[in-house]
Amino acid sequence: MKRIKFVGLDVHAETIAVAVAEQDGEVRPLGVIPNRVESIRKLVKKLGPVEQLRFCYEAGPTEYVLYWQLTALGAKCEVVAPTLVPVKSGERVKTDRRDALKLARNYRAGELTPVWVPDAAHEALRDLVRAREAAPTRPELAALVGHVALRGGQRGRDQGAALQKASGQEQGNHGNTEAEVRQDELRQQRDGALTAPAQITTHADHAVKGAVNQRAGIKTVARERLWSRALRTVLRAAAVRIGDRFNVLWEGAEKRM
Repeated sequence: MKRIKFVGLDVHAETIAVAVAEQDGEVRPLGVIPNRVESIRKLVKKLGPVEQLRFCYEAGPTEYVLYWQLTALGAKCEVVAPTLVPVKSGERVKTDRRDALKLARNYRAGELTPVWVPDAAHEALRDLVRAREAAPTRPELAALVGHVALRGGQRGRDQGAALQKASGQEQGNHGNTEAEVRQDELRQQRDGALTAPAQITTHADHAVKGAVNQRAGIKTVARERLWSRALRTVLRAAAVRIGDRFNVLWEGAEKRM
């Protein structure tokens, strides 16, 4: 006869408090472990046959990483709704140890409510929607490009006009008309601005690759690829919007000259 162990986990970014409730026995704490893949693997091995283990933890900022790690090891795990965990009247003191014990005890009693855990495709779609919501607006993109252009030594319209007025005599000595100087200035601004999307895309690719590398150890390769592809799509779309914006500015400037 299988003796099921109900394991309550109080999960934080760096640590996990662990407690175990035997099927017909006591509820005891097992201490605190680092929130790392290797530590979780050792915990599963220490608790016994994986088919006899039932893990649970509250949904929170760490989301579903721990769920994927445990299920990848063959263990059963449920993420529960924290607002639906039973609370006794007068229970005010909260510690990681007490929270883990309460989760294990309530899980064994069947008093916890699990939440739906998205699969790799749904999670990639969630990341894509979040990235779109976080994408800068057109004014923010214009300000970003202007900042990049200024760092590259490019000058805005007002600065260019002041420079042109201050150096008008020297320009006349070289036989350049005001329109020619203005056109050269606009061309330099356009060339500098058009390099900004490529720089943004390059930095974004490096950031995405770094984020994907940090997620190593989770056996969800398909999800990582979808997540990376979704972010790159949004960031490249933002870069294209920057280029389109400056093409419009360039065409308007040419019409005014």
